[in-house]
Amino acid sequence: MHTNTTDWIGRSETAHDLVAREPFQRLAALLNRAPERDAIPPMGHLLCFLPQGPQSEIGPDGHPLRGGIVPPIDLPMRMAAGSRVTFHAPIPFGGAIRRVTTIANVSEKTGRTGRLVFLTLRHDIFAGETLCVTDEMDIVFRERSGNAQPLPPGERREAQVSRMIDPTAALLFRFSALTYNSHRIHYDRDYAMREEGYPGLVVHGPLLATLLVDHFRQHRPHDRIASFVFRAQRPVFDLAPFSVNLVDTASGADVWAADAEGYVAMSGRISVG
Repeated sequence: MHTNTTDWIGRSETAHDLVAREPFQRLAALLNRAPERDAIPPMGHLLCFLPQGPQSEIGPDGHPLRGGIVPPIDLPMRMAAGSRVTFHAPIPFGGAIRRVTTIANVSEKTGRTGRLVFLTLRHDIFAGETLCVTDEMDIVFRERSGNAQPLPPGERREAQVSRMIDPTAALLFRFSALTYNSHRIHYDRDYAMREEGYPGLVVHGPLLATLLVDHFRQHRPHDRIASFVFRAQRPVFDLAPFSVNLVDTASGADVWAADAEGYVAMSGRISVG
């Protein structure tokens, strides 16, 4: 790390938002399901506390320029790596919410593409004084080393319940709009291929996570999700349909997204209670 970013561990900031019903009606439309009646769905917090940086502070990759709580990490590329989410209580529509974000950890490793820095942010989301959601999110920063090299060996699994998803450009655009995500790899094909070396548009990690939770909810609509832990393993592109899958367990379900070749791209575990 260029500077001693471990000194940033423990720093925190607070954001505020109002829970409007309309964005979640649009999310329900995206997922082809009926809108929620009283509270946002599990993983719906991804539609809250959206970035508000001015256009003059948007970087060449479409991300807002770094600052605020993010340490000065001297690596140009960043991707969501996974999360550990606990759903303590529902977040009702119409109320004020606040999010306290704390830097839980910063660490450096060497990987297939060179230097990697992992940043863990802990988000605690409150409605009034009630803690509703805790989301420990891992973000990986890496060198601009290109993505054309072969992917690591993949993993295949046998599913109990599967559903195919067609990652059209319209689907990716609508999710980017819902989450105000301007990262160009999700909608600008020329940029994704020429600048970052991908074979096509990249399906958002948060979209994969949202689809996995929705897949479980369609399979077991009466169960309350208590926690969801997931990890990204391989990128998914808009070049062909992919699948969301699950196997029931004693505590909930093992869930995963598999790319067009059947390899696990995101794996997770849902617990109920």
